[in-house]
Amino acid sequence: MSMFGDGLDQAVHKAFTRPVPKSAGAQMRYLVKQLKGTKAVAQMLRISQRTVERYVKNQIRKPRPDLAARLEREVRARWQPQIRAKAKQTAATSGGIVIDTRARLGYTAPIGSTDQDRVRHLTVALPPRYAARLFEAQEQGAGDRELREIAAEALKDVYFQDGGRRAGSLEEVRFTDVEHVEFDL
Repeated sequence: MSMFGDGLDQAVHKAFTRPVPKSAGAQMRYLVKQLKGTKAVAQMLRISQRTVERYVKNQIRKPRPDLAARLEREVRARWQPQIRAKAKQTAATSGGIVIDTRARLGYTAPIGSTDQDRVRHLTVALPPRYAARLFEAQEQGAGDRELREIAAEALKDVYFQDGGRRAGSLEEVRFTDVEHVEFDL
C-alpha cells in the first residue's frame, strides 16, 4: 500500500464533480466503455470475459472483496480525467497543497541543537512547487520512499526553516514511522 500515493489520489478525488459509479454493474459498464470491450477489462481485472459480461448485464451483482477493490481502484483511476488534471494543475501553479501528517520527524543539524526525532502532528500548507514535484514524481511511478523524501524536503523548507528565515544550517529532515498522512488541495 502506498500511503503517500494514495493520499495524493484522495486529495485529487475530492475535486470530482460527479460521484464515482457505486454498483459493480455500473463500474463494469464504465470500464468496458473506457477500454472499448469486455476482453480488455477481463484481462485487466484477471477474470473471465464471460464474468465481465454477466456483471454488465447485472446477472452478477456482488463481487468478491478482492475483485471489488480492484474494480473500484481501476474505475477511480480513470474517472473524470480532465477534472483530475485541472485540480493537479491548480495545485502545482497557484493553490499549493496541504499536508496533514503524524510521523516521527527529526533533522540533521550542527552539534548543539535539538535534533531529537520525535512524533509530531503537523498540518502545513506547501507552496505550488512542491505540489508540482509530488504529482510529477507520482506520475513517473515514484514509490512511497521518493514521495516521502519530497514531502520531507518540503517540510524542511516550509516548517523547519520557514522559507529561509530560520534554521539555515539544517541539513536533512528525517520523516519516518508515518502513522498517517493526508493531502488536501
